Amino acid sequence: MRFLTHLLLMFAVALVVGFGLSWYALSDGRLFGAYRVGPWAAWPAAGSPTPDPYTRAHIARTGALQLGQSEGLEFVASTDSQGRPLDRACTYRVHGTTPVASFWTLVAEAQDGTNIARSEGEEAMHSARLARNEDGTAVIFVGKRLSPLNWLEITGDGPFSLALTLYDTAAFGGVGSGADTLPAIDREDCA
Repeated sequence: MRFLTHLLLMFAVALVVGFGLSWYALSDGRLFGAYRVGPWAAWPAAGSPTPDPYTRAHIARTGALQLGQSEGLEFVASTDSQGRPLDRACTYRVHGTTPVASFWTLVAEAQDGTNIARSEGEEAMHSARLARNEDGTAVIFVGKRLSPLNWLEITGDGPFSLALTLYDTAAFGGVGSGADTLPAIDREDCA
């Protein structure tokens, strides 16, 4: 009986560790192909002709259409810079600089990937229509309440994520690519 108990315990530990590491590799991926800068995460090999197995599994799990490596790169944040999940009841200040890119967009998305911007307003913030500070940085407010300067109005309740897509970018292109200069996400206040 003792042998059977140890055998069942061994199988349980193996299943928990195996499935746990697989889930971690596909969701966080920090050790398995994902690149993280603060709250932002990207899978740089997602658009390559031969992605690594972890990136392929991430693509299959998310089911999202990926940009080719020469087309651009998408960074996604589901937490603020302090690690708290993004909540639609709060207002967030996205500030700083982005890596060099010909064009970029910032979109607020629900858990299922649908755009949660107010339908009568801007569906996304983009680099062509943005008020910038004198030093070239930008401040974008994301929330339900009116905010100054650049404001991305969102609707609904519950968690959400921000997707920053850089088009024709030099991120991960080598020295001075600027992939480590992504904007910070700070929680301002909550309703």
